[in-house]
Formats: sequence, structure tokens, C-alpha cells
Amino acid sequence: RFVGGLVAAAAFMLFTIAHSPADLRRLLPLQPQALFSLGLAVALGSALLPLAFGQPLMTGLWLKDPLPVLGKLGTPVIFDVGVYLVVIGVVLHILLALAEEEED
Repeated sequence: RFVGGLVAAAAFMLFTIAHSPADLRRLLPLQPQALFSLGLAVALGSALLPLAFGQPLMTGLWLKDPLPVLGKLGTPVIFDVGVYLVVIGVVLHILLALAEEEED
């Protein structure tokens, strides 16, 4: 999931090179800070959820029936989505800061 986040951030940065940092900021639905904040909240929530069911921290909990298109959904998958968002947000935040500094 970490590498997937890096690849996604690299794709966004290629867009920035072709256009501008301002164009990327308009393209993104959330600012990078909001992305990594959301990712941290998702990862933390999935790690803490088992505690509500009397299980140890980060125990994998799974839905009994698979969801259409998504398949089996559980806390490990949700944690991975959180990590993915954190990586994209942090990398974009750093690289956009560098790209905007270079523009000035």
C-alpha cells in the first residue's frame, strides 16, 4: 500500500510538471494536509475498532458476507486504505511545497 501511494503521488506530480502546482490543487478534491489527516483517522479507526469488540489492538475483523465489487471487507483493508491516503497526502504536501517554492 505504501508503494501504491508513492506511485499515485508520482502520477499527480507528473501532472504538475506538465501543468502547474495550481492546476493540481484545483484537480484534487482535498488538500494534501486533509488527505493525510483523513488517512491517519481511517488507519487509527481501523486499528482501534477491535477494542470495541473486546479484541486486541489491530486484530483483523471481517464482514461475514463479501460486498459486491469490493469482496471481503475487513479492518486490514481499511487500514491499508488509510496508509495509502497518508502516503499520497504527505508526498504531495512535500513535493507541492517544493514545486511552488521553485515557481516563485
